[in-house]
Amino acid sequence: GELAGRATSSGGGPGGGTATAAAAMPGLRQPPTPANPGAAGTAGGVVHPGQASAVRRPYGAVRMALELVRREGVRGLYAGLSPALVRHIFYTGTRITVYERLRQYGAPPAEGSGGGGGGGLAAKLAMGLTAGAVGQAVAVPADLVKVRLQAEGRLVASGKLAAPRFKGMWDCLRQIVAAEGVAGLWRGGGPAVQRAALVNLGELATYDQAKQAILASGLTGGDNVAAHAASSVCSGFFASVVSVPADVVKTRMMSQAGPMPPPQAAPALPLGAPFALPPSAGRFLPTWARLGPWQLVFWTTYEQARKACDLGAF
Repeated sequence: GELAGRATSSGGGPGGGTATAAAAMPGLRQPPTPANPGAAGTAGGVVHPGQASAVRRPYGAVRMALELVRREGVRGLYAGLSPALVRHIFYTGTRITVYERLRQYGAPPAEGSGGGGGGGLAAKLAMGLTAGAVGQAVAVPADLVKVRLQAEGRLVASGKLAAPRFKGMWDCLRQIVAAEGVAGLWRGGGPAVQRAALVNLGELATYDQAKQAILASGLTGGDNVAAHAASSVCSGFFASVVSVPADVVKTRMMSQAGPMPPPQAAPALPLGAPFALPPSAGRFLPTWARLGPWQLVFWTTYEQARKACDLGAF
């Protein structure tokens, strides 16, 4: 609740920046504070078991999920859920707000476009890249805690730890600061920010562009749930394709406890890596199995939340 309050009051979530955005740009329509994080929280809760098994998978996502249930029960699939939800208050609230502000600056939404605007595909890709990087830079500490808690469960289940070292999210946060300093909260931040930038390059830009194309074609009969679902399928696929390499690096770095490595020892991942190194099926399919449903639940929920608040389409 305290973190949620900070996100709301500081403008990190969409609601915190609503008044400022509306005053600066009268044409920009933003949802109230609960809409972005609320939709993200719903999506995160639904697909979190896939994330838990992805972090721990030595055998593949499905087999690892079954092993988690056998060893830890169904609750094991939801290890790290609290920090995951807190992360989305910061991450999703920030990235959606930044993207919409950038899009508003680029070009006002056209009448009947379903809320789209911001110029062509290249401009949308750049805006998605920027929005994802900013959102993740804010959310790295919560992401780190989530990964550490999930990795902790793996060590306990494998017998390498007799009992968990962390009592919960806040205790994990406190121990990280005590052992690694405040800078330790941003361990793995570089790959995490890069991954988020790539995910949102694939997610936000693709959803925006696909939705405009679908509405223009008239295939779904208007701006409805079918249009949102079809756009989210495209979004989830391309977000998975471009994010896999950085996702692997980020998870491995965040799972490691102890002092930060020297700067030169940190893995570097060029922005062109997703295209130079095509993801293998073993890494791509679990990522898509997680991001695909997340996109579907988030976008359909978010669009309906905007509609309920009479805020127009995304």
